[in-house]
This record gives sequence, C-alpha cells and structure tokens, in this order.
Amino acid sequence: MKDPFPIPPIPALSKAVQPWADYFDLPTLPLHVHEIVLTAAFYEFIRSVISPALSTRLFPAQYGALSRGKKLNWDVHVVSFVQSTTISVLALWVMFVDEERRQMDWEERLWGYSGAAAMIQALAAGYFLWDLFVTAANVNLFGLGMLAHAISALLVYSFGFRPFVNYYSSVFILWELSSPFLNVHWFCDKLGLTGSRIQLYNGLVLIATFFSCRLVWGTYQSFMVACDVWIGLRQGQPSVLTADVAGIPRPVRYADSMRFATASTSLPWWLAAVYVGSNLTLNSLNFYWFFKMIEAVRKRFDPEAAAKDEVAPTPGKTVLDGSAVMTTGTDAKITTRPRRRTLLDGEDPDAPPPI
Repeated sequence: MKDPFPIPPIPALSKAVQPWADYFDLPTLPLHVHEIVLTAAFYEFIRSVISPALSTRLFPAQYGALSRGKKLNWDVHVVSFVQSTTISVLALWVMFVDEERRQMDWEERLWGYSGAAAMIQALAAGYFLWDLFVTAANVNLFGLGMLAHAISALLVYSFGFRPFVNYYSSVFILWELSSPFLNVHWFCDKLGLTGSRIQLYNGLVLIATFFSCRLVWGTYQSFMVACDVWIGLRQGQPSVLTADVAGIPRPVRYADSMRFATASTSLPWWLAAVYVGSNLTLNSLNFYWFFKMIEAVRKRFDPEAAAKDEVAPTPGKTVLDGSAVMTTGTDAKITTRPRRRTLLDGEDPDAPPPI
C-alpha cells in the first residue's frame, strides 16, 4: 500500500536529509522525513497554542491557578491525549485496509516495506522527536527517566527506515490504545473529579485496555518479532538477494515490498540485540506499570488502601506537608527540610507511570 499521507515528500527536505540517510543506512527516511517534521511541528502547535487557549476557556479556574511548570505538564498531557488517540485509530485503519501488509511473510515482516506502515512509523517518530525536545528542555520538570524513554523510543522507531521490522510499526503502536484513558485519569485528578464515577469507569477501561493491548497483545507480538529476528539471524540475508546473484527475476510478490533490499541488506547481531533487548525491557516495564496502575486506581476509591500509604507518625515526631517536625514536651518544635528532589523524580511523584 502506498503512503496515504496527504502531503507528498518535500524535495528540499528530502535532499537535505539524504546524506544522513546514506550515512546511517536509512534509505526510506527521505520519503518520510516531511511527515516526521510536520508531525513534530503539529504537536508543538497544540502544546503552545491550542492547549493554552482551550484550557483557559474551558477550565479558567483550574488552568489559571497552575504555575508555569504545571501548565506545561498539563499541555503535554493534552498533546499525549491527541497523539495516542490519533495514532491508534490510524494504526488500526492501516492494519485493516493494507492488504499487502497483511500477506507479508517473515522476510517481508523483517526487511520489507509498506508505505502505509512507514507512515505510522514516521508519525510515531515525529511525536517522539517532539517529546525529546520538550523533555530535554525541561528535564528538571520531567526527570531523566522520561528523557531516556523519549530517546529510546525515537531510536527504535528510526530503525524502521532501514527498513527493519517496518511491518511491526502498526503492531506495537497499539500499545497507545490505553494512553487516552490514562490521560483522562490524570485530568480527573486535576479537575477535582478524584473518586468520581467518571474516574471509576475510565479506570476500569484503562486497566482492561492496558492488560489486553500491552500484556496480552504486546507479549504475543514480541514473541512473534523475536521469532522473525531469530530466523533472520540464521539466514543472514533476504532470499531475494540470492535470486539477484543468480540472475533470476524476483518473485512478483517481492517486487514492491522488498524493493529496498540490496546486496548490503542483512541483520547484524547488534541490531537484533538492541531491538529485542529494548522490546523485552518495555514489556517488563508494562507488567510493572500494570500493577502500579491498579494500585493508583485503588487509592482513588479504597480509603483503606490510601490510608496505608500515609506516613504513620512516630512518638515525638509528626509529619506536616512532607516535612518532619520534631516535638518535645513543650510547644517548641524544630522543622527539618523535606528531602531534596532529584532529576530522576520528575514533577509529580504520585502520577501514573510514563507510558
């Protein structure tokens, strides 16, 4: 399937990025770099213009009372909601309408190319590029963990422009199906709807989509891509290259999907290790985040669970707003400084995990 993005490649931009594409062996990058740049610019426009304007109009009291840093965090969640909703719908659409992609064998899934799947990959890369710039510019607010997440995600999706596992771009972006509900959960807390029915129903859907899309679907597809990578490592190169050497015309089914396969196309061990290792790491984090998410939802609706997380005062010591207060037999008290936060903490320690 051809790239359905409504704007064709921009020649000047493609030409500008061509030396980088040649150096890093990313032959399909010039075809989609405009999608990456336009997507990143679109999300920045939402963050800096659309979100402040709409939030001020719809929630003047809540948004207006926020500090500059918390307004930025609010705007980032608006972008996350728009991105996760849009990319999920588009990925599902591609998976249903792209017949060529549906019929790909393991070689095509590993080294093949589909314009529609590459569009999903470029849209995701554009978001992670935007996320990288915002997080790096505000690392004190978001923390080093979010910065590492942005770098890793951008790196992994950039591999698809080799092309490498281009087929799986739509598959793994469906992890984002749970993210709209995660953002709704966050906004419920900020809008004074903690413990409301809206947050309860949303929380149930959030847990269900996270479990089905990330733990069930994600784990199964991670096993499938690991199998494809293992077969590719054993074979070394696509079979169409053997036909090229022998002077035999490529099979018709490979004429378009494998057109970027050249004599240098292979699957190096470092690439397999980085991709599978990153995939396994993210899958492990998904299981960790799932249980943290259940705990976070329970705290909103189970007073006993919330009470257990409160700091129990010890004799001679009380706790006020995170500061330890030493008391004696008199009214005198000495207030100690709260623990200093680090770059690893981010802005909101009680927020759901970054997804």
